[in-house]
Amino acid sequence: MKTKICLGIVSFILAKSLFAGICFAQQEPLETIIYDVKPLGIGTCEYQDFGPTEYRGQKAQLTIFKTDVAGFKDKEVILSEAGSYLPILVQRDISIWLHDENITEEYSIRQNSFKLTKFKGGKKVEEYTVKGSKPIQNAILVPFSLRGALELKVGSTFDVVLPAEYTVKLISIEEISIPAGKFRTYHFTSKPEKFEIWISADDLRIPVKIKGLGGIPYTLEMKRRFTKQR
Repeated sequence: MKTKICLGIVSFILAKSLFAGICFAQQEPLETIIYDVKPLGIGTCEYQDFGPTEYRGQKAQLTIFKTDVAGFKDKEVILSEAGSYLPILVQRDISIWLHDENITEEYSIRQNSFKLTKFKGGKKVEEYTVKGSKPIQNAILVPFSLRGALELKVGSTFDVVLPAEYTVKLISIEEISIPAGKFRTYHFTSKPEKFEIWISADDLRIPVKIKGLGGIPYTLEMKRRFTKQR
């Protein structure tokens, strides 16, 4: 059964933006992955795949990603194009030490762009458009998009646009140990150096470890994974 999507319209936003929030008929996700966040060691991230749905007459994928680390909470509801993992719409609800903000990103895959609208305290405080040279991807979905690669060989490369451009390369096949156990994995790095990704070297290709190398380095390591019982 497809997940039903509805648009949560808030009166003070209705005149200024297409919509402010996303709500959906709650159902059990098809896949849930919980990650430990390191080096802080005091938080978790949770990935939920709710499977296929429809948005404005087109097939889409619904994903929710939650972060809860040291006073920072971020819930991202992501609609992406079915099969490509290219984002269509992202709604973020962010709380930083009791200060809340809401961000909506509306993507145009054909125009290689997205419009970001930010709200604080119920008021629109920022709006701008970001353009890329190619369709812009969502950073959260990049590790999961690698699951769909038809063939993976050491040396294989993939282009990623966030909108900064990166080349992701499969550099090795190696065994790693994480809270969820030992896994034989495909190890990817990015150029410029921004992130590293390890996905299980099996049919499931689960992103079991993700490392960010930006301003605040972090590592996500899979702690548990659940799938919906059919």
